[in-house]
Amino acid sequence: MTPNPHTPFFSAEAFAALGAPDLVYVRPIKAAEILADVPAGAVDIDLSPDQTLYAVCRADGARLAVLTDKDSAIAAALAHELAPVSVH
Repeated sequence: MTPNPHTPFFSAEAFAALGAPDLVYVRPIKAAEILADVPAGAVDIDLSPDQTLYAVCRADGARLAVLTDKDSAIAAALAHELAPVSVH
């Protein structure tokens, strides 16, 4: 992909600060991604690696929370005074 010289480049920090720190997005992820981040034997989690979960993420992509369904993820963001936005 050829970069467009008219498109500004933002660092992860600048992108996270763009708009507001309260903006978050919800995205589906596979449980395997979560299980890969947990040290073996650290927590007894009963997840199927193919199970779809929903992550609440900051603008820079950092996961803030993971829930079992999209509605709960959006509700959790709102309950913590965050502003979930739709990303396409």
